[in-house]
Amino acid sequence: MQVVCPSCLTRNRVPQERLQDHPHCGHCAGLLLPTHPVELDDQQLMRYLAGQELPVVIDFWASWCGPCKMMAPYFKEAAQLLPEFRFIKVDTEHNPGAAAHFQIRSIPTLLLWQQGREIARQSGVMQTTQLQQWLQQESKPHAKSVH
Repeated sequence: MQVVCPSCLTRNRVPQERLQDHPHCGHCAGLLLPTHPVELDDQQLMRYLAGQELPVVIDFWASWCGPCKMMAPYFKEAAQLLPEFRFIKVDTEHNPGAAAHFQIRSIPTLLLWQQGREIARQSGVMQTTQLQQWLQQESKPHAKSVH
């Protein structure tokens, strides 16, 4: 399985059975699968998504957004509870390119990226249990593709 290092964006091959072993990057020795959301900018996000085989949940947010602040602890908690997903945060105020690319019209907006494409999106605040249910439902193999 190909896993992108959130620190240096190097692609690493990790056998599926070793994902639970807290693998480290072969280039920078950073943790490949942190249990907390990782902040990425416009360019980093595109590189990260291009090489990542694990499902990625992207939180498009801004520091001035009250609902975004309300959802931040839920997003962080979900990252700890769902190690099979990678959790990414993109500040739309400082990274308008990514927000424009993904046509983000309101924040907070969550985007689920899997197998090289967007498979679901959800706008508005979700608590941890709602977020877990949404991700587990949308990441099922029969989930419908969204473009």
